[in-house]
Formats: sequence, C-alpha cells, structure tokens
Amino acid sequence: MITERAAAMAEDRRQRHTRGGKDLPEHQASFTVGQIVHHRLFDYRGVVIDVDPFFRGAEDWYRKSVRSRPPKDRPWYHVLVDGAEQQTYVAERNLEPDRSGAPVNHPDVELHFEGWESGGYVVRRKRN
Repeated sequence: MITERAAAMAEDRRQRHTRGGKDLPEHQASFTVGQIVHHRLFDYRGVVIDVDPFFRGAEDWYRKSVRSRPPKDRPWYHVLVDGAEQQTYVAERNLEPDRSGAPVNHPDVELHFEGWESGGYVVRRKRN
C-alpha cells in the first residue's frame, strides 16, 4: 500500500531534479535510478530511487550518523532497502553494483517503478 507520505516524498524528489524548468546534471553519478546496489559497509541490497549530485542532508545528521565521513561533494543516493521498509541516504563511495540479478522486496517499489526489466527497475513516469 502506498502511503500519502511516501507519495509526497516521491513527488518532492522529482521536483528537486529540476531548477527553473531545466534538469539538473546527473552525469557524474555512478549509479542510476532503478539500479540495484549493494552497500559495502553494511552488506544490504537496495534500489536507487533518487540521486543527489552532492550531499543535501542536514549537517547535524552528517556529524552524528555518518561515521565514515564520505565526501559531501560527490553524489549521494536515496535507496529502498531490500527486505525492509527502510529507506537510506548513502554516499556513492559506500555503494557498488549488485550482482545478484534479483529484484528488491520493499513496499514502496511500486510507487517509484512500473516494472522490472533486464536486472533493473523501469522508472514510473509522472502522469499529467
């Protein structure tokens, strides 16, 4: 079931990727929305649902929660965690491609994606 909160968060992510009607560049990111990734430090799989070109979290959260101190000027990813209801915010250097070829089991997958194809998810298009 898709919650109103989850739907609002997804819409907010879509809007953050445009500024003045122009798409923000994402060419520096190593991973794409819909790609399955593996967290190197915490050994979990997940699917990328959004990419920030640099750290956009709260400074207080970074100081308290991010022990490895990854760079803030490199891409950060919003990831739905496989087998959980959790979503994480992860620095690029802590991710690697997942080689399992298996889809992710998360209740919000349908909110962001319309299908599974060739080892990754197909992004759900916004309807007018």
